[in-house]
Amino acid sequence: MSGGSSESSPLSGQNSFSSLSSFKDLELSSESGCLSIVVLGASGDLAKKKTFPALFHLFQQGFLQAGEVHIFGYARSNLSDDGLRERIRGYLNGASDEHLSQFLQLIKYVSGSYDSGEGFELLNNTISDYETSKNNESGSYRRLFYLALPPSVYPSVCKMIRSYCMNPSSHTGWTRVIVEKPFGKDLDSSEKLSAELGKLFEEDQLYRIDHYLGKELVQNLLVLRFANRLFLPLWNHDNIANVQIVFKEDFGTEGRGGYFDQYGIIRDIIQNHLLQVFCLVAMEKPVSLKPEHIRDEKVKVLQSVEPIQHEEVVIGQYDGYKDDPTVPDESNTPTYASVVLRVHNERWEGVPFILKAGKALNSRKAEIRVQFKDAPGDIFRCKKQGRNEFVIRLQPSEAMYMKLTVKKPGLEMATEQSELDLSYGMRYQDVKIPEAYERLILDTIRGDQQHFVRRDELRAAWEIFTPLLHDIDAGKLKSVSYKPGTRGPQEADEMSRRMGYVQTHGYIWVPPILAKF
Repeated sequence: MSGGSSESSPLSGQNSFSSLSSFKDLELSSESGCLSIVVLGASGDLAKKKTFPALFHLFQQGFLQAGEVHIFGYARSNLSDDGLRERIRGYLNGASDEHLSQFLQLIKYVSGSYDSGEGFELLNNTISDYETSKNNESGSYRRLFYLALPPSVYPSVCKMIRSYCMNPSSHTGWTRVIVEKPFGKDLDSSEKLSAELGKLFEEDQLYRIDHYLGKELVQNLLVLRFANRLFLPLWNHDNIANVQIVFKEDFGTEGRGGYFDQYGIIRDIIQNHLLQVFCLVAMEKPVSLKPEHIRDEKVKVLQSVEPIQHEEVVIGQYDGYKDDPTVPDESNTPTYASVVLRVHNERWEGVPFILKAGKALNSRKAEIRVQFKDAPGDIFRCKKQGRNEFVIRLQPSEAMYMKLTVKKPGLEMATEQSELDLSYGMRYQDVKIPEAYERLILDTIRGDQQHFVRRDELRAAWEIFTPLLHDIDAGKLKSVSYKPGTRGPQEADEMSRRMGYVQTHGYIWVPPILAKF
């Protein structure tokens, strides 16, 4: 995929990125005024490991200006401003002490409970003091609330925000709320939560964050599919045999077994992260890039998914999972699942989408693997070497590569598997790939909901998985055991073969950045 022309040099890639950034900046320039970012649950792990580092990186890149933005942490912990700053300092990397100090001085802390008005009234007064202290010519007050909290407190916290902390009606601006997954445990609980939040905020004020939608290669899917003529005639059941969307971790629950056991791998990974990727792989071309047009197509493809069949599901639990004292001895909660989705429409009829996720496996990666059908009339007798596959490596070592059968160098007419490779670590060596959270927070500030989950989309997702989850909870499907450090249950590989997946033996993709030249 690399070439020798100046048009495909790394510098041109940088220029395209900077041009896109400039275009986005033009979109953003029309909105100014005070920006108050409130991190609720500021003393927790999510806030210090993800939210505050994302805000810091946006500050480093100039997307958050010291003269316009202030950051407020809110939690029950009894901390001072400096106490919160010191707690998060160790997670803010890659800057000089001076730059780091400038960012930390933007942070204030307010202590209070999540269900009483006293703390939120104090929070509102603190925000208002900042807003009125600024010489704000535009008179625009923007308030962004990030709920780095468990979903059980969303209703009470949102009621407090609505009652005490909304953007003053006397000023232009907005109030927006970011909520983290899980959005319920099944269709009923999700609908209940959506109804409670819907009474308090309009849909354009709610940003249901799924950080997978902020990953660089996930965001590239629409461009790949709809900007390249190469894929347009191939992306259908005439050419594609099967699609796998895979998430693997090489570690177990690591002390979080009691929490994980309430949800399991399907609720934790497949119903949200992998299903969002599935939507972008399978959806039809949207009318435009407007957020609602894209989300309309995602809903349509979800509504085209047929009910999941038990014989097309494998669930597993790794040996040693129940050694965690917080996990019940009788737990059937899957730490691994392979689920086949079938889309009943003209494009995808007969193509199995295999969504797989697991813990304590033999590697850590997330990828999309599109396997094409065999070439008819195999005159080279190379079918046993493997099929063409288009692989999109989401993490780690972001890459896209196409597995091809080629002539093996030499005097003999022998064939082997190789690849056309676009590895980001090589192609974009001097380009910083943004973290998902910083991209999504910036989208929220801009009011771009393209990469967030709409309410009807959430409902459609739960309608697909709720019957299966209830059957697992009722013990109608049993988790099979598998050894840590393996591929997972053998039954899952057997099911993939039944679905028509042909595994390539003797070929391993090696990220070029690690190869020896």
